[in-house]
Amino acid sequence: MQSVESGALAPHKGWTLALSSVGVFMAALDALVVTTALPVLRTSLNANVGDLEWTINAYVLTFACLLLPAAALADRFGRRRAFAAGLVIFAAASALAALAPTVGVLIAARAGEGLGAAVIMPISLTLISDAFPVEKRGAAIGMWGAVSGFAVAIGPVIGGAVVNGLSWHWIFWFNVPIGLVAGLLSLLRLTESYGPRQPLDLPGLALACVGFFLLAWGLVRVSSVGWSSWQVIVSLVAGAVVVAVFLMVEGRRSRPMVRLDLFRNRAFNTASWVTFFMYAGLFGALFLMSQFLQSGLGDSPLRAGLHLLAWTAVSMFIAPVVGPLADKYGNRPFMALGMALQAIGFGWVALVATPGVTFGGVLAGLLVAGVGIGIVFPTVANGVMTSVGPEETGIASGTSATLRELGGVFGVAFTATAFAHAGNYTSHQTLITHFSHALWLCAAFSAAGIFVSLAYPAHRAAAPAPPVPPARTTGTTVAAARD
Repeated sequence: MQSVESGALAPHKGWTLALSSVGVFMAALDALVVTTALPVLRTSLNANVGDLEWTINAYVLTFACLLLPAAALADRFGRRRAFAAGLVIFAAASALAALAPTVGVLIAARAGEGLGAAVIMPISLTLISDAFPVEKRGAAIGMWGAVSGFAVAIGPVIGGAVVNGLSWHWIFWFNVPIGLVAGLLSLLRLTESYGPRQPLDLPGLALACVGFFLLAWGLVRVSSVGWSSWQVIVSLVAGAVVVAVFLMVEGRRSRPMVRLDLFRNRAFNTASWVTFFMYAGLFGALFLMSQFLQSGLGDSPLRAGLHLLAWTAVSMFIAPVVGPLADKYGNRPFMALGMALQAIGFGWVALVATPGVTFGGVLAGLLVAGVGIGIVFPTVANGVMTSVGPEETGIASGTSATLRELGGVFGVAFTATAFAHAGNYTSHQTLITHFSHALWLCAAFSAAGIFVSLAYPAHRAAAPAPPVPPARTTGTTVAAARD
């Protein structure tokens, strides 16, 4: 149950929506703005493929591990204060990234940005839910989602424009004044609210972070030392053991960080794993495409960003159309269709990506993949949120988001391993060949999502008579009762 300071006094709705949107724009933008700067970072900081992986994975992995604990701390100490603190942490970490003299410092700074984003993202949505009445909440959340989608689409373009016109440092410098000003305004203009004071699951947090880090570290090291290295074997085995212990510990806690019983809910479980495979393919492909366009086809950073926009922006036009259709016909066919189109698009690009190919040769495949993403995004979100009762939407959303971000981490790690080759950056032919091989892996991740989506419960049409509210609502019937 949530409580709001000042009782019946309404929060500043305009300020809440504006500041929450600024926060989510910064966090979503920074997840992708680095992609078009990867080739520049490689030469400027003398980085290898593994280092480039960690400039993305450090952000995403920290975000994934700290998402649920950050929301719990905000419920306990105040969401306004936590949101402002997240913005300041994000700004400070961005300043450190801009000043980074080595790739190691940059990776550490990116982890700091991930911490800030883990605070900003979930709380921004909760602040909007607190500020707006039920009848206006959907429109406000829709605008919040549109801002997030726009940031994802425009991120590579902004990164390319900044790198092209200024330097890669300014990708991060721009966050500093925006984050500090938004943090101050949050303290002055937002209304404080609290949630239930759940006990902090510190053992679960520690086990999750250590386990996922070890797994990611082992996968990243494969590109440098190979699968047979003791570093890789020990890291992967230890990571798997720690994650198994984490799952056992969480299963025995009365108030766990991750509700494992949610995964017994067929609709929630299916939607969450579909989003895992979607992000594995999506982030893996983004990691590869920037280097393919710049180092393989000779694009400038700005031109590469504009070319990526043709892929990422098409989803913005598809998602609003698919949402109402999924409500009418069910989520399952659209999940399967979207993942199939993403798999076909990536496979198409991998097939035609040969030495001498131009961007025009891969454009059709990218557009097909972009349509697939636009179909999957709203349906998996709808699948998660309608699979549980109203009192469980927060933890269900956070748990699914954690799995989604981990999908991005492992997608980048696996595809980078397939892409890594000693001669990639000295020969266009070698780079394009290994890009094609690695992109087939992204297509395989997407294809796995097709088969997972088929397990989602079939859509049940609403009865013609007015429904009688049931005494209990299960995960498989919420979707039919929701509307």
